[in-house]
Amino acid sequence: MKLYIKYMVSLRCKMVVKDELAKLGLHFVVVDLGYVQITEDISAEDMEKLRVNLLKSGLELMEDKRSILIEQIKGVIIEMIHYSDETPKVNYSDYISEKLNYDYTYLSNIFSEVKGITIQQFIIINKIERVKELLLYDEFNLTEISYKLNYSSVAHLSNQFKKITGLSPTFYKQLKQKRNSNLENF
Repeated sequence: MKLYIKYMVSLRCKMVVKDELAKLGLHFVVVDLGYVQITEDISAEDMEKLRVNLLKSGLELMEDKRSILIEQIKGVIIEMIHYSDETPKVNYSDYISEKLNYDYTYLSNIFSEVKGITIQQFIIINKIERVKELLLYDEFNLTEISYKLNYSSVAHLSNQFKKITGLSPTFYKQLKQKRNSNLENF
């Protein structure tokens, strides 16, 4: 049986779900971002217990097909940008469509209708969040980051970064360094 879980976006969320399943004596085959595959059917009583316990941790069981599909789209994008070593070299629309086995136009229309932004805008927002993380970790320079996230150039990355954050990547990184030096002076 497959259960879909909203707001499940991190490794910590996976651990919470695994713990809640164990408390109910349920066995899982897969616990991934946005869904869990369990080996047995779940009673209505256990389903309600799971729903209540997950809500306490900020997670939500979903039953609506459209909501499930939206969460699957978000999960594919988050995994692609935040949890893979390199973003795919193929077109994002082809990648998402292939991963979810749906026509991209269909996915795009539902996503835009429900979320109020396009899939492309959601991808850009997540890529910029990833750029921020990588800038703060200080492991990669801007050229390496732009290559890692499949930007056509550093200028393209910088323009998108400034459009979303209002700051240049260099200024953003300098702010972090100033914050750190101010903390060290205390």
